[in-house]
Amino acid sequence: MARASMSSSSLQEQSSAGQLLARPGAWVDLGLTLPIFLIYQIAVVFIGVQNATDMVTGQLLRLTSGDREVYLIATFAIGAAFAVAFMLLGRGQAFQPRKFMQIAIEGIVYAVVMRLAASYLVGRILAGTIKDQGRFVGFIMSLGAGFYEELAFRVLLFGLGAKILVWLFAREQVVLTGTSEVFAGAASARTPGTPSTTTRTSKAGAAMIMLAWAIVCAMIFSGVHYIGPMGDTFDMASFLFRAMLGLALTLIYVTRGFAAAVWTHAVYDVWVLVF
Repeated sequence: MARASMSSSSLQEQSSAGQLLARPGAWVDLGLTLPIFLIYQIAVVFIGVQNATDMVTGQLLRLTSGDREVYLIATFAIGAAFAVAFMLLGRGQAFQPRKFMQIAIEGIVYAVVMRLAASYLVGRILAGTIKDQGRFVGFIMSLGAGFYEELAFRVLLFGLGAKILVWLFAREQVVLTGTSEVFAGAASARTPGTPSTTTRTSKAGAAMIMLAWAIVCAMIFSGVHYIGPMGDTFDMASFLFRAMLGLALTLIYVTRGFAAAVWTHAVYDVWVLVF
């Protein structure tokens, strides 16, 4: 009986550890970013500036004819639809409320590591012109950058681009949500449990394609920060540093998911722009 009890306890511990390390499914991953999305969308209309990759605010303002009250009602409606879709479509993906705390802590840890790697000079450069507009604006813009820039550069640009490029050149299917497996299946047939040399070569090629594409995406991510009226003056040191941050966020996205990347980006920007 003692052995059975110990075995059961061990299995429970392993199960808990597995749940902690497991990447959430796509809908749970998206749901974990809901607080950041809502706070930004509610506050951004009052500060007169928005993130360059924000795909929602401008459209909502046009649809509501600039009426803030209608805009806020529409924002809450989007948030409610977001939550309902999360609850219905996320069923079976083992969501637990403590995941919010876990993903927030992960984001803080990753952001601290990234921030400690930055010099004081680069930190000032990265703050750009937003920092001059006050801490509240900096805080809201940090949330917007966390959500929309990760959606644009990690999910759409890198994620979708990687899927297309790897399939075209390596005939591998890339899975970036809800699993720790990066590749799922190869074009060549093989005996179960015994991957062929061709398959291993194909996956190695796919990994190289993803790495090269990650570097390209990181450079694009860095470059857009120097474009437009809110852009910084170009500086090679800050460009390379931003590119390295882009690579770090891509690594977090691939290994831990969209929500972890969003929280990390938002926490990092809050540190730079607010504190």
